[in-house]
Amino acid sequence: MNRRNFLNTTIASAGVLSSAGVLSGLEAMSQNMVAPAKFKNKLSLKVLGTNWGFKGTTDAFCAAIKKEGYDGIEMWWPATRDKQAELLSALKKYNLEVGFLCGSGERNYSLHLDQFKKAVSAASTEFSQKPLYINCHSGKDYFTYEQNKAFIDFTAEASQKSGIPVYHETHRGRMLFAAHITRNFIEKNPSLKLTLDISHWCNVHESLLQDQEETVDLALSRVGHIHSRIGHEEGPQVNDPRAPEWEATVKAHLKWWDAVVEQKVKSGESLTILTEFGPPNYLPAMPYTTQPLSDQWAINVYMMHMLRKRYIV
Repeated sequence: MNRRNFLNTTIASAGVLSSAGVLSGLEAMSQNMVAPAKFKNKLSLKVLGTNWGFKGTTDAFCAAIKKEGYDGIEMWWPATRDKQAELLSALKKYNLEVGFLCGSGERNYSLHLDQFKKAVSAASTEFSQKPLYINCHSGKDYFTYEQNKAFIDFTAEASQKSGIPVYHETHRGRMLFAAHITRNFIEKNPSLKLTLDISHWCNVHESLLQDQEETVDLALSRVGHIHSRIGHEEGPQVNDPRAPEWEATVKAHLKWWDAVVEQKVKSGESLTILTEFGPPNYLPAMPYTTQPLSDQWAINVYMMHMLRKRYIV
Protein backbone atom coordinates (compact mmCIF):
# COMPACT_ATOMS: atom_id res chain seq x y z
CA MET A 1 0.00 0.00 0.00
CA ASN A 2 1.50 3.38 -0.99
CA ARG A 3 1.47 6.45 1.24
CA ARG A 4 -1.55 8.04 -0.43
CA ASN A 5 -3.69 4.92 -0.19
CA PHE A 6 -2.63 4.42 3.41
CA LEU A 7 -3.66 7.97 4.26
CA ASN A 8 -7.01 7.65 2.50
CA THR A 9 -7.72 4.42 4.36
CA THR A 10 -6.70 5.92 7.69
CA ILE A 11 -8.84 9.01 7.25
CA ALA A 12 -11.84 7.02 6.11
CA SER A 13 -11.62 4.67 9.09
CA ALA A 14 -11.40 7.63 11.46
CA GLY A 15 -14.66 9.03 10.10
CA VAL A 16 -13.44 12.49 9.17
CA LEU A 17 -16.26 14.82 8.12
CA SER A 18 -16.61 15.06 4.36
CA SER A 19 -17.32 18.30 2.54
CA ALA A 20 -20.87 17.03 2.04
CA GLY A 21 -21.46 17.76 5.72
CA VAL A 22 -22.14 14.20 6.97
CA LEU A 23 -21.87 13.86 10.76
CA SER A 24 -18.56 12.12 11.45
CA GLY A 25 -17.34 10.08 14.37
CA LEU A 26 -14.96 12.87 15.31
CA GLU A 27 -17.71 15.49 15.23
CA ALA A 28 -19.96 13.29 17.31
CA MET A 29 -17.22 12.93 19.93
CA SER A 30 -16.75 16.71 19.98
CA GLN A 31 -20.37 17.58 20.80
CA ASN A 32 -19.76 17.54 24.55
CA MET A 33 -17.12 20.24 24.13
CA VAL A 34 -19.41 22.79 22.49
CA ALA A 35 -22.65 22.88 24.44
CA PRO A 36 -24.70 26.08 24.00
CA ALA A 37 -23.61 28.98 26.18
CA LYS A 38 -26.21 30.65 28.39
CA PHE A 39 -26.87 34.38 28.07
CA LYS A 40 -29.82 36.50 29.15
CA ASN A 41 -30.38 37.93 25.68
CA LYS A 42 -29.82 36.70 22.15
CA LEU A 43 -26.70 37.68 20.26
CA SER A 44 -26.85 39.32 16.83
CA LEU A 45 -24.25 37.18 15.07
CA LYS A 46 -23.06 36.93 11.47
CA VAL A 47 -20.70 34.10 10.52
CA LEU A 48 -18.52 34.53 7.45
CA GLY A 49 -16.45 32.15 5.33
CA THR A 50 -12.92 32.60 3.99
CA ASN A 51 -11.74 32.10 0.42
CA TRP A 52 -8.26 31.24 1.76
CA GLY A 53 -7.40 27.94 0.12
CA PHE A 54 -10.45 27.86 -2.16
CA LYS A 55 -9.54 26.87 -5.71
CA GLY A 56 -12.13 28.31 -8.04
CA THR A 57 -13.76 31.50 -9.23
CA THR A 58 -15.30 34.14 -7.01
CA ASP A 59 -18.73 33.08 -8.23
CA ALA A 60 -18.05 29.43 -7.38
CA PHE A 61 -16.77 30.41 -3.94
CA CYS A 62 -19.82 32.53 -3.16
CA ALA A 63 -22.13 29.77 -4.43
CA ALA A 64 -20.45 27.26 -2.09
CA ILE A 65 -20.59 29.67 0.86
CA LYS A 66 -24.30 30.32 0.27
CA LYS A 67 -25.03 26.60 0.00
CA GLU A 68 -23.37 25.94 3.39
CA GLY A 69 -25.47 28.64 5.05
CA TYR A 70 -22.94 31.35 5.82
CA ASP A 71 -24.04 34.98 6.10
CA GLY A 72 -21.20 36.28 3.96
CA ILE A 73 -17.50 36.23 3.17
CA GLU A 74 -14.23 37.83 4.20
CA MET A 75 -11.50 38.35 1.61
CA TRP A 76 -8.66 40.68 0.72
CA TRP A 77 -9.72 43.93 -0.89
CA PRO A 78 -9.54 43.30 -4.67
CA ALA A 79 -7.28 45.94 -6.13
CA THR A 80 -8.51 45.95 -9.74
CA ARG A 81 -11.82 47.22 -11.09
CA ASP A 82 -12.46 43.92 -12.86
CA LYS A 83 -12.05 41.92 -9.64
CA GLN A 84 -14.23 44.37 -7.74
CA ALA A 85 -16.99 44.06 -10.34
CA GLU A 86 -16.70 40.27 -10.29
CA LEU A 87 -17.03 40.23 -6.50
CA LEU A 88 -19.95 42.66 -6.44
CA SER A 89 -21.82 40.57 -8.97
CA ALA A 90 -21.35 37.39 -6.94
CA LEU A 91 -22.35 39.04 -3.66
CA LYS A 92 -25.58 40.32 -5.19
CA LYS A 93 -26.31 37.04 -6.97
CA TYR A 94 -26.07 35.00 -3.76
CA ASN A 95 -27.26 37.69 -1.33
CA LEU A 96 -24.08 37.66 0.78
CA GLU A 97 -22.41 40.27 2.96
CA VAL A 98 -18.70 41.03 2.91
CA GLY A 99 -15.85 42.10 5.17
CA PHE A 100 -12.54 43.20 3.68
CA LEU A 101 -8.95 42.50 4.66
CA CYS A 102 -6.44 45.29 4.08
CA GLY A 103 -2.70 45.46 4.60
CA SER A 104 0.68 45.63 2.92
CA GLY A 105 3.67 43.35 2.51
CA GLU A 106 6.18 46.15 1.97
CA ARG A 107 9.14 46.08 4.36
CA ASN A 108 9.88 49.78 3.82
CA TYR A 109 7.81 51.75 6.33
CA SER A 110 6.82 54.67 4.10
CA LEU A 111 5.78 52.44 1.21
CA HIS A 112 3.97 50.10 3.60
CA LEU A 113 1.94 52.87 5.21
CA ASP A 114 1.11 54.40 1.83
CA GLN A 115 -0.17 51.08 0.44
CA PHE A 116 -2.12 50.45 3.62
CA LYS A 117 -3.83 53.85 3.48
CA LYS A 118 -4.79 53.41 -0.17
CA ALA A 119 -6.28 49.96 0.47
CA VAL A 120 -8.33 51.04 3.51
CA SER A 121 -9.53 54.19 1.77
CA ALA A 122 -10.60 52.28 -1.33
CA ALA A 123 -12.31 49.49 0.64
CA SER A 124 -14.29 52.01 2.66
CA THR A 125 -15.34 54.33 -0.17
CA GLU A 126 -15.10 52.68 -3.62
CA PHE A 127 -17.30 49.59 -3.23
CA SER A 128 -20.99 50.10 -3.82
CA GLN A 129 -21.97 47.40 -1.29
CA LYS A 130 -21.04 48.67 2.16
CA PRO A 131 -18.76 46.16 3.89
CA LEU A 132 -19.62 44.96 7.38
CA TYR A 133 -16.12 45.93 8.53
CA ILE A 134 -12.53 46.31 7.42
CA ASN A 135 -10.00 44.03 9.09
CA CYS A 136 -6.39 45.19 9.01
CA HIS A 137 -3.09 43.35 8.92
CA SER A 138 -1.48 46.42 10.41
CA GLY A 139 2.16 47.39 10.30
CA LYS A 140 5.04 45.10 11.16
CA ASP A 141 6.40 43.63 14.37
CA TYR A 142 9.74 45.40 13.72
CA PHE A 143 8.30 48.88 13.12
CA THR A 144 8.62 51.26 16.07
CA TYR A 145 5.69 52.07 18.33
CA GLU A 146 5.27 55.51 16.76
CA GLN A 147 5.39 54.07 13.26
CA ASN A 148 2.71 51.49 14.06
CA LYS A 149 0.60 54.06 15.89
CA ALA A 150 0.18 55.86 12.57
CA PHE A 151 -1.92 52.93 11.32
CA ILE A 152 -4.29 53.27 14.27
CA ASP A 153 -4.60 57.04 13.87
CA PHE A 154 -5.38 56.72 10.17
CA THR A 155 -8.02 54.01 10.60
CA ALA A 156 -9.73 55.85 13.45
CA GLU A 157 -10.26 58.82 11.13
CA ALA A 158 -11.24 56.62 8.17
CA SER A 159 -13.80 54.73 10.26
CA GLN A 160 -15.32 57.94 11.57
CA LYS A 161 -15.72 59.30 8.04
CA SER A 162 -17.15 56.15 6.49
CA GLY A 163 -19.13 54.71 9.40
CA ILE A 164 -17.49 51.33 8.73
CA PRO A 165 -15.85 49.61 11.71
CA VAL A 166 -12.10 49.16 11.19
CA TYR A 167 -10.31 46.52 13.25
CA HIS A 168 -6.65 45.62 13.75
CA GLU A 169 -5.86 41.92 13.87
CA THR A 170 -3.82 40.18 16.55
CA HIS A 171 -1.53 38.48 14.06
CA ARG A 172 2.06 37.21 14.08
CA GLY A 173 4.46 39.41 12.16
CA ARG A 174 2.17 42.42 12.51
CA MET A 175 1.79 45.30 14.93
CA LEU A 176 -0.25 43.30 17.47
CA PHE A 177 1.79 40.09 17.30
CA ALA A 178 1.98 39.49 21.06
CA ALA A 179 -0.27 40.01 24.06
CA HIS A 180 2.00 42.35 26.03
CA ILE A 181 2.73 44.47 22.96
CA THR A 182 -0.99 44.78 22.26
CA ARG A 183 -1.63 45.84 25.85
CA ASN A 184 0.69 48.80 25.39
CA PHE A 185 -1.20 49.86 22.25
CA ILE A 186 -4.58 49.45 23.96
CA GLU A 187 -3.61 51.51 26.99
CA LYS A 188 -2.30 54.37 24.84
CA ASN A 189 -4.91 54.34 22.05
CA PRO A 190 -8.57 54.54 23.14
CA SER A 191 -9.79 54.25 19.53
CA LEU A 192 -8.07 50.91 18.91
CA LYS A 193 -10.50 48.08 18.10
CA LEU A 194 -9.40 44.51 17.55
CA THR A 195 -9.97 41.52 15.39
CA LEU A 196 -9.23 38.72 17.83
CA ASP A 197 -7.21 35.89 16.35
CA ILE A 198 -5.87 34.66 19.65
CA SER A 199 -4.48 31.49 18.07
CA HIS A 200 -1.42 33.57 17.13
CA TRP A 201 -0.74 34.56 20.72
CA CYS A 202 -0.93 30.94 21.87
CA ASN A 203 1.82 30.20 19.38
CA VAL A 204 3.92 33.31 20.15
CA HIS A 205 3.80 32.80 23.92
CA GLU A 206 3.92 28.97 23.78
CA SER A 207 0.99 28.77 26.17
CA LEU A 208 -2.75 29.06 26.51
CA LEU A 209 -1.99 32.44 28.09
CA GLN A 210 -2.68 31.33 31.67
CA ASP A 211 -0.02 33.77 32.90
CA GLN A 212 -1.44 36.80 31.05
CA GLU A 213 -5.10 36.72 32.05
CA GLU A 214 -5.35 40.45 32.84
CA THR A 215 -3.82 41.38 29.50
CA VAL A 216 -6.10 38.99 27.62
CA ASP A 217 -9.17 40.35 29.45
CA LEU A 218 -8.18 43.89 28.44
CA ALA A 219 -7.85 42.79 24.82
CA LEU A 220 -11.22 41.03 24.88
CA SER A 221 -12.87 44.30 25.90
CA ARG A 222 -11.76 45.87 22.57
CA VAL A 223 -12.85 43.08 20.22
CA GLY A 224 -15.32 43.76 17.41
CA HIS A 225 -14.57 40.80 15.14
CA ILE A 226 -13.26 37.26 15.72
CA HIS A 227 -11.21 34.91 13.59
CA SER A 228 -12.25 31.56 15.01
CA ARG A 229 -9.16 29.50 14.37
CA ILE A 230 -7.91 27.41 17.30
CA GLY A 231 -4.21 27.55 18.00
CA HIS A 232 -2.02 25.74 20.51
CA GLU A 233 1.28 26.15 22.29
CA GLU A 234 3.36 25.12 19.27
CA GLY A 235 1.30 26.35 16.34
CA PRO A 236 -1.49 28.68 15.17
CA GLN A 237 -3.84 25.87 14.10
CA VAL A 238 -4.74 22.49 15.58
CA ASN A 239 -5.03 19.72 13.01
CA ASP A 240 -8.75 19.17 13.71
CA PRO A 241 -10.77 20.88 16.46
CA ARG A 242 -13.18 17.92 16.56
CA ALA A 243 -10.45 15.54 17.75
CA PRO A 244 -10.72 14.71 21.48
CA GLU A 245 -7.03 15.36 22.21
CA TRP A 246 -7.66 19.09 21.66
CA GLU A 247 -10.55 19.33 24.13
CA ALA A 248 -8.74 21.57 26.65
CA THR A 249 -7.44 23.81 23.88
CA VAL A 250 -10.88 24.18 22.30
CA LYS A 251 -12.40 25.00 25.67
CA ALA A 252 -9.79 27.70 26.28
CA HIS A 253 -10.72 29.42 23.01
CA LEU A 254 -14.43 29.06 23.70
CA LYS A 255 -13.93 30.74 27.06
CA TRP A 256 -12.29 33.74 25.37
CA TRP A 257 -14.99 33.94 22.68
CA ASP A 258 -17.71 33.54 25.33
CA ALA A 259 -16.37 36.63 27.11
CA VAL A 260 -16.61 38.67 23.91
CA VAL A 261 -20.12 37.40 23.22
CA GLU A 262 -21.23 38.22 26.75
CA GLN A 263 -20.04 41.80 26.32
CA LYS A 264 -21.87 42.13 22.99
CA VAL A 265 -25.07 40.71 24.44
CA LYS A 266 -24.94 43.19 27.32
CA SER A 267 -24.23 46.16 25.05
CA GLY A 268 -26.69 45.13 22.33
CA GLU A 269 -23.92 45.27 19.72
CA SER A 270 -23.67 42.76 16.90
CA LEU A 271 -20.68 40.48 16.35
CA THR A 272 -19.04 39.08 13.23
CA ILE A 273 -17.00 35.88 13.24
CA LEU A 274 -14.90 34.40 10.45
CA THR A 275 -14.26 30.66 10.36
CA GLU A 276 -10.59 30.74 9.38
CA PHE A 277 -8.97 27.35 9.50
CA GLY A 278 -6.45 27.54 6.67
CA PRO A 279 -5.00 25.17 4.07
CA PRO A 280 -1.46 23.73 4.17
CA ASN A 281 0.95 24.82 5.48
CA TYR A 282 -1.34 26.01 8.27
CA LEU A 283 -3.11 22.67 7.98
CA PRO A 284 -0.72 19.80 8.77
CA ALA A 285 -0.02 17.53 5.81
CA MET A 286 1.61 14.17 5.15
CA PRO A 287 5.27 14.22 4.17
CA TYR A 288 6.13 13.51 0.53
CA THR A 289 2.50 13.60 -0.69
CA THR A 290 1.65 16.89 1.10
CA GLN A 291 -1.90 15.57 1.39
CA PRO A 292 -3.80 17.43 4.16
CA LEU A 293 -4.52 15.45 7.31
CA SER A 294 -7.98 17.04 7.57
CA ASP A 295 -10.60 18.62 5.33
CA GLN A 296 -10.21 22.39 5.66
CA TRP A 297 -13.60 23.23 4.17
CA ALA A 298 -15.41 20.70 6.38
CA ILE A 299 -13.70 22.00 9.52
CA ASN A 300 -14.74 25.57 8.76
CA VAL A 301 -18.33 24.49 8.09
CA TYR A 302 -18.28 22.55 11.37
CA MET A 303 -17.03 25.68 13.16
CA MET A 304 -19.83 27.76 11.61
CA HIS A 305 -22.52 25.38 12.84
CA MET A 306 -20.88 25.02 16.23
CA LEU A 307 -20.70 28.78 16.76
CA ARG A 308 -24.34 29.25 15.80
CA LYS A 309 -25.42 26.42 18.07
CA ARG A 310 -23.39 27.80 20.95
CA TYR A 311 -24.37 31.44 20.67
CA ILE A 312 -27.74 31.89 18.97
CA VAL A 313 -29.74 28.64 19.01
